[in-house]
Amino acid sequence: MTTVRWRLFADLAEVAGERETAVTVADDATVEDALDALLDNHDGLRTRVFDDGVLADHVNLLRNGADTSLSEEVSDGDELALFPPVSGGCVPTPNPDRIERR
Repeated sequence: MTTVRWRLFADLAEVAGERETAVTVADDATVEDALDALLDNHDGLRTRVFDDGVLADHVNLLRNGADTSLSEEVSDGDELALFPPVSGGCVPTPNPDRIERR
């Protein structure tokens, strides 16, 4: 058996009621199998993650910090992550009046 850890962010964590959880899947499992195992334990996520039975465009899916597909195989100890789109924020621009001059 293969154990993978899920990390959930923003409203997905709120819906699941936790930010991290582990699931156990078969040794030849895919990301999709691990996602099914996650959703079996957190049914409220299903409607937030899928759109007409397909992974919603607005949901980001990562495996070990890189974009992944549902068909990619998972390995024991992998970290999978689900998060909604992130927006907002900016890089602060220094105020020239506050720059220390020497």
